[in-house]
Amino acid sequence: MEAFTLSRKEMSGLLLSLTGNSEQKPLHILQEVWTKLHHEEVKQGMSLPAFLSTEIPPILQKIIKRGNVKGFSLSDIAALGHLIEYSTLSATAMQNWVKRDFKEYLGSPREGKKYSVNQAALLFIIDDLKAVLDFESIRQLFRLLFLKPERDDDDLVEPAQLYHGYAELFEEIKRSPALQAQGIAERSANKDYSWKTDSSLRSAMDKLMNRLNHLTRPQRDAVQNMLMISAISVQTCYFQALARQYFNAALFLDF
Repeated sequence: MEAFTLSRKEMSGLLLSLTGNSEQKPLHILQEVWTKLHHEEVKQGMSLPAFLSTEIPPILQKIIKRGNVKGFSLSDIAALGHLIEYSTLSATAMQNWVKRDFKEYLGSPREGKKYSVNQAALLFIIDDLKAVLDFESIRQLFRLLFLKPERDDDDLVEPAQLYHGYAELFEEIKRSPALQAQGIAERSANKDYSWKTDSSLRSAMDKLMNRLNHLTRPQRDAVQNMLMISAISVQTCYFQALARQYFNAALFLDF
């Protein structure tokens, strides 16, 4: 069976649609993702056999059937995480984050006995950031963005929006050879460089920042810095996944 894989931009779009902050319905997003991966089969009228050969995990089956899902169990979130490219999210790690490492920010389930969409997004964000930062550093960033952990109404940006913002930024970096990780590192080392004058990065940033015009300048700077840190973290996840593939190939093909 073929796995159903989503980019972070697609997963974040799905999460936003589940919160109602998107013009697209969750089912339409999943249909677009699947169609993109099976363009030739759809073109040849072979949609049904192609879909039947695709592994659809229970959480996606639930979304397809109901059209919407309000809350997730940790196993649901882990299942969604396994669909995200370059992700290494595990249910065991999330249990530790919820009960200990990020308890103050995740708290208890907010949709009855299940976790909210924004809580799921926050778990995905932690999984990405841990590729380059230790937990204390991540908590320091969260203090800048989410202020009082016990409240949601004072957040500078909702986790689902933040996740979508840096997912779009990563796609921009991935799409443009000039913005690959090495190029960003070299540019950042140049004292005259600023992402604010980089038209590609600025355009990707503005998609989110235009919705946050109520923030003060220091608050906007905090969100923008978080977007850059997170996008580069995802780039690191990509290189780590690539290294693991080559490592596995070296061992497997040794015959």
